[in-house]
Amino acid sequence: MSLVLLLALAVDPASSFLATYCTSCHGPTAQMANRRFDRLQLPPATPESYTDAAAILRRVEAGDMPPAQSKQPTPAEKQTLLAGLSRHLASAPRPDRIALRRLNRREYRNTIGDLLNLDMSMFDPTNRFPRDQQYAHSDNIGETLITSGYLLEQYLDAAGQIIQKALPDTAPPAPRSWIFKDKFRQQPELDGARTRNNLLQYMTLFEHPRTPHYEGAYAPLRDFAEGVPFDGIYEIKVQVEALNRKHPYDTKLLGTDPDAPFRFGIVAGNARAGHLHHAQPIEPVLAETTLEDGGPYWLSFRVRLDAGYQPRFTFPNGMNDVRRVFSQYPHRFPQFLPPDQRNVAPGIVAGRIAMMKYAPLPHIRIHEVQIRGPIDAPADSPSKSLLYSGQPFSPGRAREIITSFANRAYRRPATPVEIDRLLAIANKRQAEGKTPEQAVKDAFTAALCSPAFLYLDGTEGQGHLSAHALASRLSYFLWSSMPDEALLQKARSGALLRPDVLRAETRRLLASPKSNHFVEGFLDSWLNLRSLGDMPPDRDSFGAYYWDDLQAAMKTETRLLMRHLIDTNGPILDFLDATYTFLNKPLARLYGIAEDISSKDGHQFRKVDLKDPRRGGLLGHGSVLTVSANGIETSPVTRGVWVLENIFGTPPAPPPDNVPALDPDVRGAKTVRELLTKHRENQTCMSCHKSIDPPGFALETFDPIGRWREKYPNGAAIDTTGELPSGARFSDIAGLRQILTANKVAFRRVVADRLLSYATGRILGPADRPAVDALAKQNTNLRDLIDSIIQSDTFRNR
Repeated sequence: MSLVLLLALAVDPASSFLATYCTSCHGPTAQMANRRFDRLQLPPATPESYTDAAAILRRVEAGDMPPAQSKQPTPAEKQTLLAGLSRHLASAPRPDRIALRRLNRREYRNTIGDLLNLDMSMFDPTNRFPRDQQYAHSDNIGETLITSGYLLEQYLDAAGQIIQKALPDTAPPAPRSWIFKDKFRQQPELDGARTRNNLLQYMTLFEHPRTPHYEGAYAPLRDFAEGVPFDGIYEIKVQVEALNRKHPYDTKLLGTDPDAPFRFGIVAGNARAGHLHHAQPIEPVLAETTLEDGGPYWLSFRVRLDAGYQPRFTFPNGMNDVRRVFSQYPHRFPQFLPPDQRNVAPGIVAGRIAMMKYAPLPHIRIHEVQIRGPIDAPADSPSKSLLYSGQPFSPGRAREIITSFANRAYRRPATPVEIDRLLAIANKRQAEGKTPEQAVKDAFTAALCSPAFLYLDGTEGQGHLSAHALASRLSYFLWSSMPDEALLQKARSGALLRPDVLRAETRRLLASPKSNHFVEGFLDSWLNLRSLGDMPPDRDSFGAYYWDDLQAAMKTETRLLMRHLIDTNGPILDFLDATYTFLNKPLARLYGIAEDISSKDGHQFRKVDLKDPRRGGLLGHGSVLTVSANGIETSPVTRGVWVLENIFGTPPAPPPDNVPALDPDVRGAKTVRELLTKHRENQTCMSCHKSIDPPGFALETFDPIGRWREKYPNGAAIDTTGELPSGARFSDIAGLRQILTANKVAFRRVVADRLLSYATGRILGPADRPAVDALAKQNTNLRDLIDSIIQSDTFRNR
């Protein structure tokens, strides 16, 4: 026993626990999981010792340590350790300096939209910004949001684009009309067959927009490549025809539901962004409706389009990969062809020609398109009315206009020095020959490049947040954007510092549709849902993922669960064991429970009661099961690590450098379990895999997109039994879920920890452990937890 440990035993009873139960595995002769505690100072005296103390507390509290097969402490000894470590962590020093936090990309976009009253759906000034660095999947942590020289250059370019967008140099033009009919051109692959069959009098939509080849996935107006001339509202009239919804073909080949009405969509497209008949980086859905069979008949829409964009028409529930259908059609379905066409030469070109002329395949025809606009465009843009307070610009108002803008952009009263600096820029630009209004625009541009705009609460150190800094922290937590005027007014009066006013504002912000930004941002950060699709499932094995648009549906399910828990103040444990979920028919079909959902409105989501205990909660969500797989096959290790990190809150240590990667060719291993059993024969691997593998095994009956299965693709049976380090055993996912829900406070602690870190935009340290513990013990429902976080000293302080 080391001298350090002997001395510690004399002054701290927790050290006795470590010497008795921990140092045989984490001491001088063995360092399981790269941990060594015989040198740990108690009470802690260094940042590292506080971190070790917090890790010990977390693992002992969870029941993971000491392992079930090791000598066990008495309940009194365990309680003494936990109390002692908690006492030490309560006195942990806080850092002298808190990292300044800049706006991340999504916060920047949202803020620009709110600051300037801009529609951002077709305008992304951040498209050249570098990707935000993340910490534990979170994209809003100040310590990792680096500001590089390149990013500073992009801020300047973006600011210029933004001000030009908000304050265009020209007035809206008078409405005009465009009519498109006859001689429609689509894309080379289709136009050859369309010309051969004299079918240019209409455009044809065959497949959904998620297809790999885009043959009839989009119907753009190729003669309108320049798009509309000005931002505004446009009236779109379309003459459509819906044909062959009820078709005689194998639905698995086409990927359509004959009982579901056709859906007809309009998405934006810009010829400068790439091929108009392909998917584009920015293509918001402008409108969607369901079609009645037959036609032709007229539809009318009013949509917003930015200058340079045009409406493109889509078939959201169309066929899947029509190119494959073209190539197979003549030989697979000769009965639908005239006798002289049944022996055409094999190949996609001949199949495409024959199919487009004779095949009763489901498709939408577009016979005519009429566009008119911009409609009812005001003389001054909404941004101009906001920036100039609804009054005409005059040079004498330059200071007033700049001050008003800076106060809103900086989310606090701008100082006289800051105003003078911006005004000096305007005066300099005017002296260089620009008009007074152009000079003020340059001052606006400079303000958008100021640290006061780009950073939240631009002061360092500790202490209580000012009312304005608190308003910003609250709005960026719950809206991912700047405070609105109502919140700023309460900051100006100081009323926001009162707990009752802060609570009322919390409820108001949560009730706003803007709080969906919080739901999306937090779930992306906690569950890593922003990575869903980074490893796309194999199209041949998991075609439904694409033709049913399951990626979007999966995210929606998880977001609607959190939205429901906020709106109803539901139990936090519903994240684990909800007996309901939110589904549309395609996602219900994946889960094997589609029979209760009508195809008529099957694309819409609704709350569904679950009868199968294996599917409830996050561990049964397709989003979680897909993001924790690799798109081809599942891995108990990958899913096990995901569960430890995000559900247990006990992320495993990184593997040592000298440990080889898992070898998939371990001789004699027939299943993943056998392979991992052989891998754990390495003592160094065993120390971590005994924690990682069991929860991963419990999820093995879900395939890479979350579909239930009983066997592996090779026919081997799946064994979902497992034993956690605590000794708790389970037979399947339902059993694992029962173990998790039995330790209610532990899971609430995970959620509280992730929410508090997301709310404050910083990495939590050992000193924050007491606050997290209190939040977890005192709050059982989600909205109450959010309220308590916002009322906490941790949130209200820097």
